[in-house]
Amino acid sequence: MSYDELHEEGSVPIKSWTQGVAFEDQAKEQLRATAKLPIVWPHVAVMPDVHLGIGATVGSVIPTRGAIIPAAVGVDIGCGMCAVRTNLKADETLTKSRELYLELCRSVPHGSSKGHGDVGAWSGPLPANVQTTWEGMADAYDKLVESFPKIHAKQAASQMGTLGGGNHFVEMCLDEEDHVWLMLHSGSRGAGNKIGQHFIERAKELAVKNGWELPHVDLAYLPEEHPDFLGYTQALMWAQDYAMFNRRMMMVNSIAAVERVMGHPFDPRLMAVNCHHNYVSIEKHFNVNLYITRKGAVSAQLGELGIIPGSMGTKSFIVRGKGNFDSFNSCSHGAGRVMSRGQAKKTITIEDHIRDTAGVECGKDSRVLDESPRAYKRIETVMAAQSDLVEVVHTLKQFLCVKG
Repeated sequence: MSYDELHEEGSVPIKSWTQGVAFEDQAKEQLRATAKLPIVWPHVAVMPDVHLGIGATVGSVIPTRGAIIPAAVGVDIGCGMCAVRTNLKADETLTKSRELYLELCRSVPHGSSKGHGDVGAWSGPLPANVQTTWEGMADAYDKLVESFPKIHAKQAASQMGTLGGGNHFVEMCLDEEDHVWLMLHSGSRGAGNKIGQHFIERAKELAVKNGWELPHVDLAYLPEEHPDFLGYTQALMWAQDYAMFNRRMMMVNSIAAVERVMGHPFDPRLMAVNCHHNYVSIEKHFNVNLYITRKGAVSAQLGELGIIPGSMGTKSFIVRGKGNFDSFNSCSHGAGRVMSRGQAKKTITIEDHIRDTAGVECGKDSRVLDESPRAYKRIETVMAAQSDLVEVVHTLKQFLCVKG
C-alpha cells in the first residue's frame, strides 16, 4: 500500500499518496474539514502535489453523493493541460528558441486584465477558427446568462483561445528522443470565473438560510433537490467544454506560430492529450454513482493518457493511468506549491530564478518569481509517490516557456 490514511471519528477516511513529499499541516486541517461533510463518501483521496487551496485543498479528489461543493470546484473551472508531440527535432528548433518565444507571445494573447484593457484577450476580430468555435457555444451561454444574469462575462467571446495569467503557460519541450512537444495550460477564463463566483455565493446563502453547521463556510454545497443545482451543473459543464475548446484553439494557433518560424508545416498528430485537472464528472465508484470533484487532480483510468507538468525549468510527464480504485482513478496535476505566491516573491531572487531556468527561453524578471521552480515541490519526488497511480510514457524537458 503506497498511501497513508487519516481517519477521525465523525468523518470519512483521508487516503493520501504523499510518502516522501511535503504535506503541510494547514492542508491537512483543510482536508479534515472536507472529510466531515455528510455528502462526502466513501473517502477523500489526496495526491502528492497537495497544498492549501482556496475553497478546498489543491491536489484532492472529493467524491460526493447528491450534492456538489461549488467552492471545491472553484473559479478556474475546467483548468487543464493540452500537449501535442510533433515530428520536429531538437537540432532544428533550439537555435530558433528566441524567435519561437516571441512568435508564440504574439500569437496567443496572455496575461491578466489590468486597468481598462484586457491584455489577455483578442483586441480585434476573432481569428476564424476561434469565431467558429465560439458561435457553437454562444446560444447555450446566452440561455444560461438569461437564467443567471450575474454569470455574464463580457469577455467570454474575446477570451476564447487565450491563456490568462498566473500559472498558465505555453511551452515547447523535448522528449527522450529529442522530439519537440507543444504543451499549454489554461481553463475557462473569465466566463468560468463568473460562474464559479456566483454559485459559490448561492451555496453559502443556502447554508445560512437552512442553518447548516459546516466545518468551513467554503464547504457550502448545492443539493440535487435545490433549483440552483441544475443551473449550476449546466453552467459547470458548459465552462468545462469552453476550457477544453479554449486549449484546443490555443494549440492550433501555437502550431501555426511555430510553422511560421520554421518556414514549413509539420505533423503535430503523433500524440495529443487534452485533459482537465479542475472539474466535476459523474462516475461510478464502489458500485455507487458519485460526483467526483478533482481539485488539482487528473483522471487516470486504466490506459488513459494524462499530463503532469513540473515547474518551468524542470521536467513534465506524459503518463498513462493504472486505474487505481482507491484514488478514484486519479493522479496529481503537477508538482504542487511549497511557497505561496507572496512568499515566493519575497524569498526567491532574480539571480535564483535565472540560475534555475538556465537553458529555458522564458521571462527572467521579477514578474515571474512566484512561478519560479523553487516555489514548487521537486517533481521527481511527486512522481515517485504516485507510482501505483500512473506510469510514465514520455519525460519532457522545457526549453521555452511563455507565462501568462
